[in-house]
Amino acid sequence: MLQNAFDAFNNGDYANALELFETLALQNNPTALSSLGYMHQKGLGVESSLERAYHLYSQAAELNEPTALYNLALMYADGAVVPHDQFKSYELMLRAAILEFPQAQYETALALERGLGCVQNFSEAAFWYEESAKRGNANAFNNLGVLYKEGHGVPQDYARAFICFSRAANMNLAEAQFNLGLMFDQGLGCEMNNDMALEWCRKAAYNGHEKAKSIIRTLQEEGKIVF
Repeated sequence: MLQNAFDAFNNGDYANALELFETLALQNNPTALSSLGYMHQKGLGVESSLERAYHLYSQAAELNEPTALYNLALMYADGAVVPHDQFKSYELMLRAAILEFPQAQYETALALERGLGCVQNFSEAAFWYEESAKRGNANAFNNLGVLYKEGHGVPQDYARAFICFSRAANMNLAEAQFNLGLMFDQGLGCEMNNDMALEWCRKAAYNGHEKAKSIIRTLQEEGKIVF
């Protein structure tokens, strides 16, 4: 029945999906509770209700459903439905991260890097960025690259930073494309290559990176490149 519910949801048949998820939710199915929460949050096949979504996510979170834990953490960070509580948000996010939810692993790392709702810890941040990166999160690859480049929480390692930036850049992340361009420009973790630096800066600019756009614009005005 769960697969039928997801099939209906993916086909845009929200009325049928809602009915199936509700049936499963009555049986305390954690995935159905979380999915139902999402539908109420986004107003899919039902009137949008953040309060209802919060209660459904809470039920699913009690059953350790990772997506619900993640969405609940965002609600506590946002403070729109429940009072803002960064510590509670971090606690829930960490639980989702431990359950191998990639985006939660990234958000946990970000919180640890910035000291949001927890004690700042760069080495723990590096651990969770790496866990998220292993599961294909481009932002995690990029941020892990920054830690290796700066030597925060990990030994400074330009070669590893270069690899991390390369992985994220090839996933079309503008920030990583810009960072990779800087590595080529400075010859960090690679041979200095001005052509490659310019190529990655162009890609970052094309993808909306403001600093990269500014650099390209300056080079054009100086007549050094034709974009």
